Amino acid sequence: MFVKTHLGYRTSSNMRAARIRSIPMETISCCPICNIQVLTVELEWHANSHFDDDQLQRDMELAHQMAIAESSTNTMNDPKRYSGSLTSDSNTLGATSSHSGYSRHHSELLEEQISCLVRAQIQSEVQEVEGGIMSLLRSCLESEDGPSTSMISCYIDHHQSLSSEDMGWGCGWRNIQMLSSHLLKQRPEAREVLFGGSGFVPDIPSLQRWLEIAWDKNFDTIGSSHFHNEVYGAKKWIGAAECATLFRSFGLRARIVDFDSTESSDLQSKNGSRAASQVRGPMDKFLIKNNSPKSSSELCREDAESMRGQQALVDWVWNYFASGRSDRLATQRVTVSNKTPLYFQHQGHSRTIVGIQKKMGHRGFQEQYTLLILDPGHRTADLERSLRSKKGWQRLVKRGVHTLRKPQYQLCYVDPGIANSEEMEQLKIIADNLLLFGRPLKNPDCFHTEPAS
Repeated sequence: MFVKTHLGYRTSSNMRAARIRSIPMETISCCPICNIQVLTVELEWHANSHFDDDQLQRDMELAHQMAIAESSTNTMNDPKRYSGSLTSDSNTLGATSSHSGYSRHHSELLEEQISCLVRAQIQSEVQEVEGGIMSLLRSCLESEDGPSTSMISCYIDHHQSLSSEDMGWGCGWRNIQMLSSHLLKQRPEAREVLFGGSGFVPDIPSLQRWLEIAWDKNFDTIGSSHFHNEVYGAKKWIGAAECATLFRSFGLRARIVDFDSTESSDLQSKNGSRAASQVRGPMDKFLIKNNSPKSSSELCREDAESMRGQQALVDWVWNYFASGRSDRLATQRVTVSNKTPLYFQHQGHSRTIVGIQKKMGHRGFQEQYTLLILDPGHRTADLERSLRSKKGWQRLVKRGVHTLRKPQYQLCYVDPGIANSEEMEQLKIIADNLLLFGRPLKNPDCFHTEPAS
C-alpha cells in the first residue's frame, strides 16, 4: 500500500517502522469530524489537523493508528505488567490462584489487543477488475477450442506482490488475502467473524498481527515456535500451516492435505523394497531421507511413482471442486463450484488454485488435466488484459500435470460453517488428511471431514 506524504510516496510498512512505541494505553475517543479512533489526550491535535494540509494529515493519521495498535502489544509483552499482578496473587492465594490470575490477565490483555487491532488494521489495496477475474476466466474457458470441462470457484480477487513491499517473500500472505476475498464475498458466516467483522481484507502487517494473536490463543504451538511466536514486521516465508492457523483462530474449518512423494526411512519394508509413496503429514519434514545412490531401475520406478503422485494430486483437486458444483451455474463447458479456492504450497513458492480443466481424450489418449492458478507474482493488470483480450491468458493461468515436479505439495481449503467451542480446541492442533498416492478419490463426501482436522 502506498501513502502520499508531503515528502513524496512511501509504503505503509515503512511508516510502521517509524511509529511511536512508548505511548501508554489511554482512553480512546472518537474524532467528531472523521469518526476515527484516537488517543483522548491527542483529540484536540487530531481535530485541528483536519484544517492542515490534507495529505500530511492522512499520513499522520495512519501513524497514530499504528501507535494505538503497538501500545496494546507493548502492554502484552511488558513483563512488569504481568509480574506485579501475579506476584500479588501468588503471595495471597498461592500457586493455583496465581495461575488463575495469570490466565485471566492474559485473556484480558489479548481481548484488548484484538480490540485495538480491529480498529487499527488497514485494508489491503487491490486492483478492481470490472466484471471480476473469475467471470473473465470463465469466458475464456468457454471460448476455447476442443472438447473440455472445467470446474472453477465462484469469486476471488487477485492480490499481487509488490516490489516495494513483499516481493520475494510475501506470496503466502497474498494467497491468504485471495482466499479471504472469496470467504468474505461467498460465506456470510465467515464475513461475520473474519478480522473482527471488518468486512475487508487486511494488509500484510495486519495479517501478521492476526497470526500472532492466533498463536497467543495456542493455535499451532509447534509451528509458532519455529517463528519464535513473532512474525510482525518480518520478511518471513509462511506456508499452508500458517494459513490454516490464521483461519482456524476465527473458528473457520481450515483443512490441510499433504502430498509427499519423497522416500523416507519409515517407508522401507523389512525386505528393503520401498512401500508405496503416500500423501503424508506436516511432520514428514522431520523424517530422515534415504540419500543412498539409486540404480537406473530405481530411478525409472521413482519417475513412474512421481507421475502417479502428480495424477493423485489433480484427481484430488478435480473431485474437490466437483463435490461442490452448482448445476444452477453450470454451462456445457464450465461448472462453478461453491468450494473455496485452494492455497497451493510447494518448496519456494505458493499460489492459489481457482479451478481445474479436463480435456477429453481421443484416439486412445487419456484425459488431460490442467490446474487453473492465480499467482501473486503476476501483475493484476497483465492478468486482466490477457483474460479480457483472450490472448496469452493460458500462460498466466494454466499449469499442466507435467509442471508438478516438486516432491512435496500442500493444499489448504476451508469447509463451511463455524466451529463450536469444543471443536475450536481440536482445531488448535494442525494435522493433515492422509491419502495414498495413486489412489483416486471415488467418494466426493470425503471432503466433508471430521471436526478434529
